Amino acid sequence: MDDRLPARPTPAADPAPTPMFLRIGVVMRITGLGRSTIYRMMAEDDFPQPVRLTRRLVAWRRADLDQWSDRRPRATH
Repeated sequence: MDDRLPARPTPAADPAPTPMFLRIGVVMRITGLGRSTIYRMMAEDDFPQPVRLTRRLVAWRRADLDQWSDRRPRATH
């Protein structure tokens, strides 16, 4: 009888979970938009609103950004 414990999965085999909330720097990188453009589009209701996580911390829901991106027109050139 084998008394050894089953092998534990290696961290490389277990993909990292996608964060649910993204800070402004990450939002800028994934959208390609600048900070002022993001805030201008928010004021025009053309960009998802952030969520307040603490008194001084806001972040965007990944799902909201994905939905926004899916609604954007596709480039055809």
